[in-house]
Amino acid sequence: MLIAERQTRLKDLLSQRGMCDLETLAAELGVSLSTVRRDVESLEQAGAVRSTRGGVIWAGEGSDTPVSTLPYAFDQRMGYQLQAKRQIAKAARSLVQAGDTVLIDGGTTTFHLAQELLGQPIQLVTNSLPIANLFLNDEHVELILAGGLVYPRYGVLLGPLAESVLSTIHTRTMFLSVAGIFQGNLYNQNQLLVQAERRMMQQSQQVVLLVDSGKFGQQALVQLSALDEVDVVVTEAEPSAEDQKVIADAGCRLIIAE
Repeated sequence: MLIAERQTRLKDLLSQRGMCDLETLAAELGVSLSTVRRDVESLEQAGAVRSTRGGVIWAGEGSDTPVSTLPYAFDQRMGYQLQAKRQIAKAARSLVQAGDTVLIDGGTTTFHLAQELLGQPIQLVTNSLPIANLFLNDEHVELILAGGLVYPRYGVLLGPLAESVLSTIHTRTMFLSVAGIFQGNLYNQNQLLVQAERRMMQQSQQVVLLVDSGKFGQQALVQLSALDEVDVVVTEAEPSAEDQKVIADAGCRLIIAE
C-alpha cells in the first residue's frame, strides 16, 4: 500500500470513529506500530489528527479546523491499562446479540467495548459523546444519545435533562465502568455522574460491570450502588479469593477475560 493510500485509509478510519489506539490501527492497516506513528505524525502536522497517550483523535481536515473537543481526562485515561481494557471489551462483546437494545455508560473501558460493537445491528443508547461519535456513520446501529449538560472532563451528558431522557427508555443490557469496588460497593468520581448511572441501572434488565483488576479495593468520592445490583462482572485477571467471595456473595456472574 502506498503511503498516500495508507494515510487516506487512516484518515477514513479516524473520521468514522473519532478516536482509536495505535495498535488497533496498525492491525487494521496491516503495518507496524512505527509506520502508524510516522503516519500519525504526518497527519498531526497537517492538523487532521491529535495524538494522545497510546492513541490518536480525529481533528478534521486542514490546519484551521478546531482540535477535537474530546475531554482531557478521557484522553489521558485512554492509554492506561490499555491491554486489560481490550481484553475486557472483547469478552463483554459476547454478551451482545444482534437486535439487542444496549445502554453504554461513558468511560474508556466502555469505549473499547463500543469499538467492538461497530457494524453490529443493535439499538444503542449512550450519554457519552466519544462513544456516540463512533457510530455517526454506522448504518447498522440505531443510535440514541441522551441529552443534558455536557460534562467536558469526561465527555458525558449529565443532569436532570439526561436523567429525564434516560427514564423514558428500557434496555436489555447496560454496560458501565467505575472508579472502584470496595467492601461490596461501587464508587465513582462525580455526584452527577453517579445519579445518571443509577437511572441507567434502573432502566436495564441486566447490568454488566466492566472493571480492570486495579479497581478492586479502591474507593472514590461517591458511592454508586451495592455490587448486588450488578448481574455480571467482567475483568481481565482473576480477582483475589476475598474479592471473588464478595462477587459470589453479591450473586454476580464473574467473567475473566483471556
